[in-house]
Amino acid sequence: MAAKTATEVKSVLRLRIRAYDHKLIDNSCRQIIETAERNDAEVIGPIPLPTEMRRYTVNRSTFVHKDSREQFELRVHKRLIDILNPSQKIIESLSNLNLPAGVEIEIKMV
Repeated sequence: MAAKTATEVKSVLRLRIRAYDHKLIDNSCRQIIETAERNDAEVIGPIPLPTEMRRYTVNRSTFVHKDSREQFELRVHKRLIDILNPSQKIIESLSNLNLPAGVEIEIKMV
């Protein structure tokens, strides 16, 4: 029985979502999942991926006071959503989805 279900799943639409703000990415994920479920799709996720942290250290002064420095951090939050057996209607509705600025979506068929 388990082998039958593995062969039934033919195509997967994989969405990788990236944003700097964690609240913004969570709201976008909820909006994507609601759109997919409205079109009767089976959704797996959102799966949180490791947060990418970029740290920068900058001298406070331009010439003297070498020991005085400032540190900045840029966090990139990532989520993964899989939609099993997507129809053309689902793909169309996801591409027409109006998401806030600062949210990047990468759509790939696996």
